[in-house]
Amino acid sequence: MLTDLIVVIQILVAIVLVLLILLHAGRGGGVSDMFGGAASGIASGSSVAERNLDRWTILAATIFAFSTITMAIRWQ
Repeated sequence: MLTDLIVVIQILVAIVLVLLILLHAGRGGGVSDMFGGAASGIASGSSVAERNLDRWTILAATIFAFSTITMAIRWQ
């Protein structure tokens, strides 16, 4: 039962992580350009949306890493 829950968490977090990474700025402006905030992103260096996106991505990556380690330990 616990293993099934960890697998479900792993799959959901993997999907969220892919979507968050795709939202990040490539060579363009990323999320700030999408909402029309290109001028504020250039003036301040990084927009609030980009910083929050970074935080959410780090959180999702951390959860993904811990669930991966938990599955590896549990299935030995």
